[in-house]
Amino acid sequence: MLPHLVRHVPERFSQYIEPFFGGGALFFALRPVNSIISDSNPELINLYRQIADDLEGVIEALTPFENDENQFYEVRALHYPDLDPVTAAARTIYLNRTCFNGLYRLNRKGEFNVPFGKYENPRICNPAALRAASNALKSATILEGDYRDVLRKHAQPGDFIYLDPPYLPTAQFSDFQRYTASQFHEEDHYELADEVKRLIDLSCHVILTNSNHPLVYDLYEDCAIQAVSTKRNINSRGDRRIGTDVILTNNTPAVPDISASHTAFKEQVERFPSTRYMGSKEKLIHHIWNAVREHDFHNVLDLFSGTGVVSYMFKAAGKQVLCNDHMTMCEAAAVAMIENNTTCLENSEIDELLQPCDEGDDFVQSTFPNLYFSEEDNKTIDSIRANIARLGDRYKRAIALSALVRACVKKRPRGVFTFVGNRYDDGRKDLVLSIEDHFRIAADLINSAVFDNGQNNQAWCGDAMTVSGTPDLVYIDPPYFSPLSDNEYVRRYHFVEGISRDWQGVEIQWHTKTRKFRGYPTPFSSYEGARSAFEDLFRRFRNSILVVSYSSNALPQQEEIAALMARYKHQVRVVSMDHRYSFGNQAHKIDDNKNRAKEYLFIGS
Repeated sequence: MLPHLVRHVPERFSQYIEPFFGGGALFFALRPVNSIISDSNPELINLYRQIADDLEGVIEALTPFENDENQFYEVRALHYPDLDPVTAAARTIYLNRTCFNGLYRLNRKGEFNVPFGKYENPRICNPAALRAASNALKSATILEGDYRDVLRKHAQPGDFIYLDPPYLPTAQFSDFQRYTASQFHEEDHYELADEVKRLIDLSCHVILTNSNHPLVYDLYEDCAIQAVSTKRNINSRGDRRIGTDVILTNNTPAVPDISASHTAFKEQVERFPSTRYMGSKEKLIHHIWNAVREHDFHNVLDLFSGTGVVSYMFKAAGKQVLCNDHMTMCEAAAVAMIENNTTCLENSEIDELLQPCDEGDDFVQSTFPNLYFSEEDNKTIDSIRANIARLGDRYKRAIALSALVRACVKKRPRGVFTFVGNRYDDGRKDLVLSIEDHFRIAADLINSAVFDNGQNNQAWCGDAMTVSGTPDLVYIDPPYFSPLSDNEYVRRYHFVEGISRDWQGVEIQWHTKTRKFRGYPTPFSSYEGARSAFEDLFRRFRNSILVVSYSSNALPQQEEIAALMARYKHQVRVVSMDHRYSFGNQAHKIDDNKNRAKEYLFIGS
């Protein structure tokens, strides 16, 4: 993990403190001048003290030791407390170099009990490496003790603290945890998280490493999290020697005040028409941009574009945007505001679209009478539908269709079509305005959002699981699977999705009150399907920067997604954001959380 860790080391710090020292890899890589290192293992601390203070004595004591099984068990039988410090240090090195996998394990009597390793030619004494270690250790204060005592006594503002505690056990590394057994339990990790918060409040720079465990994400939700694919030497099974660790840091940059330094970008993004669409990232786009802007990319593939707000953000940033969605209403919005750079609807054309049309049908009036809208509004919808079909320009059709979809959504209580009537009428002005009024407002808003970013942007409707190519960055915001709520967009928006595709190719379920049609198939309707889909997408776009939006309420959980992505990406960073959904998570079934959740961004590069 060293190459990943050094990237997070601050350029300047007052003092280096590492209270779970272990093998000291980061310390020996940095060789800090002013440092405090400590561990609760007295035998280990004695080793480092002797290497610092009496290296030649340790080397001399190591000389008689050989890679011999009988000698190994004789030395193993010696009791550390009975030995002089130099001999005890030599014994520690000898056992480490010749025992099975370099493990350190004590039985209940405090006796070292790892078996002989049976290696052909282990290097028991390496004088050059020991002398280099001694030079680094001479400038360090070496302490034995509990990490909390060390940190509370010595940590000061401006210090750099590296914490590498005994890891939380995961299913993959249960054997590894057993071989490194300690008295550090789950409740200790809660105490450690409290100490990390204290250090952050003290203005220390903190790096913490741990296993890719769900509790880590909960305990350190305000930290930046990076998932790293790692290899383990310590496991009896070869198939369990590859896994995922996480690196947590407190140097999470705040969401920038883009109004000050990126005024044009901010103003353009704010022109996107606001929505209450299920799963919309409208409230998170500045967080998303802040998380990805450091990467070098020109074009972006938005696989599940939805409202198009994230695609619009990338377009405002000057990127070439390629966006896809499996719903035709989303395609229409993307064609109107992402692919389209210059075309708008004239006021006269908006007037013409609202004129009665004898060439059309009365499908909405006859199919949905008194279900969602009044007879007059249904008649207006049918007229607009017919007039849109007469428009010859692709972009004008898309603007008009998006305006009609938006008008219908704004006119509905809660903006969905899962119920009939107006029992959720809360007196909002939107529910009083006619479809015609809403259509005019929506057309004006979409016209105002049209702009040219100088790129050849594209939008289409298709299956995300069949899209190919190698874009610079792929943004993945799929339906979120949860056993406590459904992620079926068609059930909520079947009426406007029907309008956008003119109900072609769908099967209306006439026995239902809402006249909905069957939803589109998606692998994200089950846990196994979602997990398999993520891995397929990560594999297919492994040569692109990967950015995934997913919720803490959904499955697979964050640590699983991070581990899957880490199979194909060298570095995975996890950014946590507070979010409250407009609807869709059935708050009364999820601990009464009122739809509050953590939104995670997984960034693989």
